[in-house]
Amino acid sequence: MSPDKNRATAAAILPLVGGPDNIRSVAHCMTRLRIGLHDRSLVDDAALRAVPGVLGVVEDGATYQIVLRPGAVARVTPAFEALVAEACTAAPARPAVTAEALAARGAALKDARKARNATPFKLFLRRIANVFVPLIPALIGCGIIAGLGGLLANLGWVPALVPALTAIGSGFMSLIAVFVGHNTAKEFGGTPVLGGAVAAVIVFPGVAKVEAFGQHLSPGQGGVLGALAAALLAVRVERWCRRRVPEALDVLVTPTLTVLIPGLVTLYGLMFVAGAVSAGIGTFADRLLATGGAVAGMVLGGLFLPLVMLGLHQALIPIHTTLIDQTGYTVLLPILAMAGAGQVGAALAVYCRLPRNGSLRATIRSALPAGLLGVGEPLIYGVSLPLGRPFVTACVGGAAGGAFVGLFNQLGVAFGSTAIGPSGWALFPLLKGTSGMAATLAVYTGGLLTGYVTGFAATYFFGFTRQMLAELNTTPAPATPPTAPGQTTEEPALA
Repeated sequence: MSPDKNRATAAAILPLVGGPDNIRSVAHCMTRLRIGLHDRSLVDDAALRAVPGVLGVVEDGATYQIVLRPGAVARVTPAFEALVAEACTAAPARPAVTAEALAARGAALKDARKARNATPFKLFLRRIANVFVPLIPALIGCGIIAGLGGLLANLGWVPALVPALTAIGSGFMSLIAVFVGHNTAKEFGGTPVLGGAVAAVIVFPGVAKVEAFGQHLSPGQGGVLGALAAALLAVRVERWCRRRVPEALDVLVTPTLTVLIPGLVTLYGLMFVAGAVSAGIGTFADRLLATGGAVAGMVLGGLFLPLVMLGLHQALIPIHTTLIDQTGYTVLLPILAMAGAGQVGAALAVYCRLPRNGSLRATIRSALPAGLLGVGEPLIYGVSLPLGRPFVTACVGGAAGGAFVGLFNQLGVAFGSTAIGPSGWALFPLLKGTSGMAATLAVYTGGLLTGYVTGFAATYFFGFTRQMLAELNTTPAPATPPTAPGQTTEEPALA
């Protein structure tokens, strides 16, 4: 998309979200333009869905999210921010905000929040996801580099380069606790560097000299879960200090107590507890797939698309990261990736069943490459979810692929991903297993093909009623597919 088209898309979106005066914040993830709004009631949802390039809209408790194609969102967002900045610069000074206006705005936000049914648990999960999402690019890059180093080592090529690649790929993971602590404090209202300082205690080699409860600590014990808990405690201590420490002493006393108190609690409590929880997660994942691989894989693969739709899949990031820290890879991600395979198969079936729906077929053609690489949101919000039934049949495909991979885990071909983020065909460079690369690649490929075929067949034969086929093949299709009864693209999301 050219810069002019990016700016045109941004210019089309801006008035439909209430104009620049209604924009509180702007950000983006892999597929979504995420906008913080002052007044949700000013947004025109129907018109936004009709904007070329917009695949759907999603809401959560904090942001209004506009689903765009991967790659496009990273170019449209700067153009959108520039338009907002230009409008704010050119606009005359706003009148003073009255108490009545603030009260009305607060009431509108409160009503909107109630309508979205944002529970405390869901809000907490969103905030935990916000801690880990910024780490994904580094996890991907370092995971691929580490995998390349392992490949060169196995093949015996360029042996002098292997230690360098190992150092580059492993450096981030060795200090990931610090980044988790930093992001946790930032997300929950503390000073980021203090959260990182407390979390750094966990990975400091000198903790091996600390003895508690008759045991010596190990550097890294507790991992990212310990870092998350330590930083949360640091935020609580810092807030307490800010309220009670005299202003003249705040600059000295508050940082000291914020690091000291959570640091001691981390050394003499959190590292042991978080270490036990982390070990339990690893043991549970191994036993789950070793004893109930096919059934567990079917359940995980079948339910993952609804989690993606709701954005709750981000809450799995700490579990993936813990497994990578313990064993070098997460066994769950290849199974969960099968949901994307079911989605691709379902989209292909929709393409075949609706030969006269040019608009929907164009959406599938543009979103399918991203779906093959594991980015499923364009297909979810642009194709299967609005149609209703194809979303369910896509889940069936994911369940079949997950059962295939889980079965081979149960038979002893255990493998996983050395990083999180990629899926689909993009996951191949990150695969690592105990049975050799050939077996690992064969099983993962078989799982993808199973997901494609099952998702296609289930959607082709059961994804449409006769009425749906008649309507979608004979009436002019809108810019986005019609919403099936009981379905909506405005589901709460975390992404």
